[in-house]
Amino acid sequence: MDTDLILVLGLVVVFFAIPALVSAFSDERRLRAPTVALLIGGGAMVYAYVAHPGGYTLEQLPDVFFGVIGRYFR
Repeated sequence: MDTDLILVLGLVVVFFAIPALVSAFSDERRLRAPTVALLIGGGAMVYAYVAHPGGYTLEQLPDVFFGVIGRYFR
């Protein structure tokens, strides 16, 4: 699997896990599912960073994100 795709999937999972975590915390529900999603997304992002030669910089993230979107959703 492409490291760019793994990074974007990790970003999307973390993006959706943060509101779920806040919602579960405010409703005094268990934080198990949002925490697992946050760990999976974070792990995917770390794996993509380590597996990509030279890693990623913050300046590259928009290009990587929209490059993956353009590549897979034409």
